[in-house]
Amino acid sequence: QVQLVESGGGLVQPGGTLRLSCAASRTTLSRTTFSINAMGWYRQAPGKERELVATITSGSMTNYADSVKGRFTISRDNAKNTVYLQMNSLKPEDTAVYYCNAHYCSGSRCYLAWGQGTQVTVSS
Repeated sequence: QVQLVESGGGLVQPGGTLRLSCAASRTTLSRTTFSINAMGWYRQAPGKERELVATITSGSMTNYADSVKGRFTISRDNAKNTVYLQMNSLKPEDTAVYYCNAHYCSGSRCYLAWGQGTQVTVSS
């Protein structure tokens, strides 16, 4: 019912910045309304499990992995159903595929949607 589309990934040098965006929209076949609760960013490096990067509630309360605190900032625009991840002081170990997710409810049921992922590569 809801699809998430990420953008903003790419190749950046160590110490550089990137801003990821993730927009939620209704799928073309869906006619129901939805409300988004928490949104988040996760990442998965080659050979590793997917890990939490940051989350944000509908009231903009945030939570960060220790490895990104002070460098990454998650934010959201509720009017646009979009979540952002501002990444500063990037390190090679930040290299991964970044996925956004959204917990949303439609009617009396709630779901968890995932985006397709966007590659972030930090390398000189």
